[in-house]
Amino acid sequence: MDLIRGKNIADAFAILKFTPKAGAEVVEKVLRSAVANAENNFDMNVDNLYVKTAYTDQGPTLKRIHPRSRGQAFKILKRTSHVTVIVDEKH
Repeated sequence: MDLIRGKNIADAFAILKFTPKAGAEVVEKVLRSAVANAENNFDMNVDNLYVKTAYTDQGPTLKRIHPRSRGQAFKILKRTSHVTVIVDEKH
């Protein structure tokens, strides 16, 4: 998230495209959604957009059990997250 914060949209997409992390695809999808919402809902010019804020918060955790031998069970935590990207126009 620190890589794209404060960058214009074209630079942010280029950075995310060449970032070899699994989360880069998710952040790119959220960024595309934010740009589309800014263009369609708020009549913003896409060429003037930049990433104003980008952060990730912890989401709900799904708790599952993994059966083990002798009647034991291990707890498996399936973690989720909330990704937030806010775009704005440069004036």
